[in-house]
Amino acid sequence: MRKQFEDFIQHLNRLDKNDKPLWGKMTPQQMVEHLILTMKMSTGKIYVPLISDEKKLPVLKKILMSNRPLPKGFVNPAIGESLQSLEYQNLTEAIKALAGEIQNYFLFFRGDDTKKTLNSTFGLLNKSEWDAFHTKHFTHHLKQFSLLH
Repeated sequence: MRKQFEDFIQHLNRLDKNDKPLWGKMTPQQMVEHLILTMKMSTGKIYVPLISDEKKLPVLKKILMSNRPLPKGFVNPAIGESLQSLEYQNLTEAIKALAGEIQNYFLFFRGDDTKKTLNSTFGLLNKSEWDAFHTKHFTHHLKQFSLLH
């Protein structure tokens, strides 16, 4: 899994601040900062309340653990239509911060893959479920900016 995240960072390092997405409104830096937030959510650094109906969580988890990609143009209800304000000075700093959060992710779950934290859409997830989420999520956004095909 670490190698996969290293590959994701290498792809992100090819981004230019002026690259346009194939879908959606995010700039490259907004997308990277969005990935930072989901990494922080997976380690419990930030809390985003559950937005899904609890009765639907078993079906949503099945979808998460399947090979089905995340849908293009999906508007996350936890975020809404508006774009987030930028926290970092530039895209390079945001990518460095993301790499740091990835390291925190591995430290957080080291020795306890059964620990669970809340994903606002899929409910409580353990390490393997978060791995599946992050793989789908990073892949989705890398494709959004033509960094993967």
